[in-house]
Amino acid sequence: MKTVFNIVLGLCVVALVYICYESIMGPIRFEQEQKIREKAVIARLVDIRKAQQEYRGQHGQQYTASFDTLIDFVKNQKLPFIYKEGELTDKQLEDGLTEKKAMAIINKAKKTGNYKDVEKNGLTNFKRDTLWASVRDTIFGKNFNADSMRYVPYGNGATFEMAIRNDTAKSGAPFCLLEVKTPYDTYLNGLDKQEIINMKDKQTKLGKYSGLMFGSLETANNNAGNWE
Repeated sequence: MKTVFNIVLGLCVVALVYICYESIMGPIRFEQEQKIREKAVIARLVDIRKAQQEYRGQHGQQYTASFDTLIDFVKNQKLPFIYKEGELTDKQLEDGLTEKKAMAIINKAKKTGNYKDVEKNGLTNFKRDTLWASVRDTIFGKNFNADSMRYVPYGNGATFEMAIRNDTAKSGAPFCLLEVKTPYDTYLNGLDKQEIINMKDKQTKLGKYSGLMFGSLETANNNAGNWE
């Protein structure tokens, strides 16, 4: 009888130690996994923000609420950039020569075949050419998978929520607001439910969004991320 009691007591001690261990390690493991997942989600949000900023620059200061449109822009559109060779000297600038005037002289010479004015103005080694490069290669790199932008890492196929709102400033100037977000429930799915509930409750009490996001449909914030 005493042996049985000791065995039961030993099992209770082991169970108690395990419970204590889990009460300490459970939150630690959750926090570690949370950081890993949030790092991946933030990286994806930053990519979306970069793409939207380039899109806005090429489309009359307007963002897009469509991932299909944004992905097509990254994959198929090109951006202009100026290839520069040579600089105007202080003497040339003092004489009233500008880059615009210099290029006018050079372009005229190309059409007529007479390069006398080019040589006279010291523009023999001065070049300005507009080159075009794909958005993907320029902003992200050739191996960037644009199709993945819409998907939330660890979200089991879930997509980011993306919306825009057009408004008018007090001055009468139109502007476009952008908001992209995903909730805790999406990218922390499968982790400790109580820990997620605690995080959501904390954010609710603070009046903040329970997840990761950048931008806002309520106020212009320069597309700041809530992790920054």
